[in-house]
Amino acid sequence: MELPIIYHPDYITSLPPGHRFPMSKFRQLYELLLADGVAQTAQFHTPLPPPRELIKLVHTPEYVQAYCEGTLEPKAQRRIGLPWSPALVNRTCVAVGGTILTAQMALSQGLACNTAGGTHHAFPSYGSGFCIFNDLAIACRVLQKLGLVQKVLIVDLDVHQGDGTAVIFQTDESVFTFSMHCEVNFPGTKQTSDLDVPLRVGMEDDEYLQTLANYLPDLLSNIRPDLVLYDAGVDIHIGDRLGKLALSDTGVFRREMQVLSTCVGAGYPVACVIGGGYADDMRSLVWRHSLLHRAATQVYHQYRL
Repeated sequence: MELPIIYHPDYITSLPPGHRFPMSKFRQLYELLLADGVAQTAQFHTPLPPPRELIKLVHTPEYVQAYCEGTLEPKAQRRIGLPWSPALVNRTCVAVGGTILTAQMALSQGLACNTAGGTHHAFPSYGSGFCIFNDLAIACRVLQKLGLVQKVLIVDLDVHQGDGTAVIFQTDESVFTFSMHCEVNFPGTKQTSDLDVPLRVGMEDDEYLQTLANYLPDLLSNIRPDLVLYDAGVDIHIGDRLGKLALSDTGVFRREMQVLSTCVGAGYPVACVIGGGYADDMRSLVWRHSLLHRAATQVYHQYRL
């Protein structure tokens, strides 16, 4: 078996010209992984959109219905930042299905990577910051409902705090939320994760990686999760339009190797989502996202999963 990678052509849908959300990166990531020989076609697995009842394990029925049927109030729609369309509803649900499938395959194979996901700003009753339904939270709830996991550790290394995820699991001891993010960045109002590590503006590779090393091994040994859900946002990069940190390409790759080696080496399965990344140069952005899959491929072979 090779590293399982999750992708669906419907991860992409059209947005108005000039929209700042880099929708095309999902297809370009898939194409780059194939072109560079990082993955073969047979490694890709195609998700299905989950039944609405599974989305409602996290989100209120009123919000799920209003979003899916296009009756969300304009103010709530503006907070999401993506113009509503039936195609975007389908894209949103397929991406949630992708993270569920990634988590299921991580449990069976030890490691699996989505080519989308990480919508951690979605709250139970509303969306925010390009995030509509919280795929990380839904995947947790679905796997718990199926009896596949009891304890989950969410490692959120996107540059922005996983505020929606923090609120969803605020009173739930079965899911531990760890967010390491830039302290002066969106969201303006931070929520309370189980562990928040705010980072100074302009932090570079070595300081970032040492900070991560100060926390992750201890979290694993203390929590002993059945699954690690890893949000590998690349908006920590110095070239990111929305990031404010200063990691290099090498720093991003070292982070991926550090997270995956630490978790897999200690015997914990990891399901990865790509999280945020925003840049005018789409080729550079897609390369940064591909570093996750390149690192995961190395770790997968190294530990003979």
